[in-house]
Amino acid sequence: MGVPTRHVALVAVLFTLLFIIFRTTFLPSSEALMSLNLPFSTHDSVSLSELASQPNASERANATFVILCRNSNLRGVIQSVRDVEDRFNRKYGYPYVFLNEEPFDEEFKRRVSVLSAAPMEFGTIPKEHWYAPPWIDEQKAAAARKKMGEDGIIYGVFALLCPFVFFLGSSCFGVPVGVGFVLKVDFSHGLWMLRYYWRVEPDVHFHCDVNSDPFRLMQDHNKTYGFTISMYEFEATIESLWATAKDYAQLHPEQLHPHNALGFISDDGGSKYNLCHFWSNFEIADMDFWRSEVYVSFFEFLDQKGGFYYERWGDAPVHSIAAALFLPRSSIHFFDEIGYEHPPYTHCPINGERWTKGRCSCSPAESFDYDGYSCLSRWEKTIRRLFP
Repeated sequence: MGVPTRHVALVAVLFTLLFIIFRTTFLPSSEALMSLNLPFSTHDSVSLSELASQPNASERANATFVILCRNSNLRGVIQSVRDVEDRFNRKYGYPYVFLNEEPFDEEFKRRVSVLSAAPMEFGTIPKEHWYAPPWIDEQKAAAARKKMGEDGIIYGVFALLCPFVFFLGSSCFGVPVGVGFVLKVDFSHGLWMLRYYWRVEPDVHFHCDVNSDPFRLMQDHNKTYGFTISMYEFEATIESLWATAKDYAQLHPEQLHPHNALGFISDDGGSKYNLCHFWSNFEIADMDFWRSEVYVSFFEFLDQKGGFYYERWGDAPVHSIAAALFLPRSSIHFFDEIGYEHPPYTHCPINGERWTKGRCSCSPAESFDYDGYSCLSRWEKTIRRLFP
């Protein structure tokens, strides 16, 4: 299947920004990662606090923060960046990439730039890349959005004209959408890409000190995807997503990892999707997975079916299904120590020692972890099946 030109151009623009900050911030590091055979408890015993004693713990990973926002999100961005800096990044200086549908104004850049000494890049996604691909029936998509709006489906009335066609599969400026992949871009001439990203949204809070480097945990312990909150998706927004994913799996059974996390997303061996997903407004992930042949092939298959436009397939269930099917479940990490709030939900460490060491400002009693709408208990059962 050919790769749409709009996707290639857009990804090239974004990775140009990433490379600019990368070449001024990082030194090359070995691609050989440590694969540690560590025991797992209910909350995955590889914790951030353990990294302090790891060799070369002072070296930064090949990573960045990515924030999708508008000029009108200035206050929310200031809130989020202040929390990131105060709780973690002032000690590490990881760079930031800000992306907007229009150029960032000087006031935005001035007020955000003073919050951190870390490198910052402000990028604009070209408008010509906002539109649906040519195989999408725009009238059918408009009718579907109208019906979703009439049925009261959250965000259902919004057109999927999102410029962020990128590896994050991020939200379209507050509207969750499903365009999420990364293509293989030819970085010859000695250019090499950032490896990890930490997605941050406006108006989020980090309630605990992050005393060691999450990026290094990902790198040194061979983790691919990290989360703090998991929950159920609205079924009406993804009615055909699981059937489509199963169609892909039947065509490519060799791509399913033998130690996958299918048990997290299905209670009956894959017949039905239980709607569990990792809430992707917080995710720390390895870009190599999103730009892998397996994920790109999976995403292109979904994209051709049109569910991002005719339904409201979001980045969270798409990322979660891909991670659960194609990764070993040991490479998916629950960041228990990172106290995180994206209203209306909060993850707060329940473990007393972690809460105290993190100087957490959140209340464990208010943590979403074991709310009836949370999927964390399902994740714990999935992990226990691998590490009893």
